[in-house]
Amino acid sequence: MSIYSIRHINLYEGTLLTPNMETIVLAVGGNALLRPGDKGTAEEQMLRARETAENIYPLFEKFKVVITHGNGPQVGAILLQNEHSKDITPPMPLDICGAMSQGEIGYMLGQGFHNVFEEKGIEKKIACILTRVIVDKNDPAFQNPTKPIGPFYTKDEAEILMKEKGWKMIEDAGRGWRRVVPSPMPLEIVEKEIIRSVLDAGYVAIAVGGGGIPVIKENGKITGVEAVIDKDLASATLGRDIHADKLIILTSVDQAYLNFGKPEQKSIFEMSVEEAKRYLEEGHFKKGSMYPKILASIKFVESGGKEVLITSPEKLMAALDGETGTRIYPSH
Repeated sequence: MSIYSIRHINLYEGTLLTPNMETIVLAVGGNALLRPGDKGTAEEQMLRARETAENIYPLFEKFKVVITHGNGPQVGAILLQNEHSKDITPPMPLDICGAMSQGEIGYMLGQGFHNVFEEKGIEKKIACILTRVIVDKNDPAFQNPTKPIGPFYTKDEAEILMKEKGWKMIEDAGRGWRRVVPSPMPLEIVEKEIIRSVLDAGYVAIAVGGGGIPVIKENGKITGVEAVIDKDLASATLGRDIHADKLIILTSVDQAYLNFGKPEQKSIFEMSVEEAKRYLEEGHFKKGSMYPKILASIKFVESGGKEVLITSPEKLMAALDGETGTRIYPSH
């Protein structure tokens, strides 16, 4: 039996799902697995995954949910392992490293949520889906790599790598030199029909990990490319492709702010897409933190989504009750 023939069947109870149950894309931030001061051990990350599940498990009783996640620290560790073992075993390209991180993080999140669901009596099963994301081979990002990845090098080492491997390297905030790679815009989720079917069958899906594995379409074939896709933008693309109702972006702060970190800092409880665009233009959101989240919110709502909620894992349930968080909604 194909997955498409079981589209609306609850597999673990054998009953039809509630027809009007909304679909949510839940974009989990890096603090779901790593917190400041953590060493990044497997034990620590398993504990953080469980803590995240304990904070937000009631959400899964009310909605169909697909979890997306970042992979920055984990893929960085994989690249570092590649570097240190390159004389013993061939290093893998970035798209394969991204696939490895999807499996690693998907396992840890799946384990954490599975165990919490069992303890809380929530009859939900979890499927981790290796996910590819189509990008445009002519995206300007490929001519202007900007995303730092991997280990730090000395200037002399960086010059050798640039010459031998053709990498683009930059000096990173006085900490050393790092490789930078393209960060193209996501266009389409390859596994979108599978993810939609898994949700409709009553499962929780973990997908589009680390922004997805970047691939290009050429002559009818799909080929992986060396790039990194922003996970919030990829989550918005997934939301569009599976016709999700809402996008929830979990991050390290309870709300978005105007003039963040300044004396005139002001929290934002809600804003229209039009207001969000204006705040972006005014420079209220930093490129390395809130900017891509607001941009992803705009793209999701403009593609038909009802609403975006930005908050922290600890405050998610309170934010769903309207007590905190930042909501972005369509302009009227």
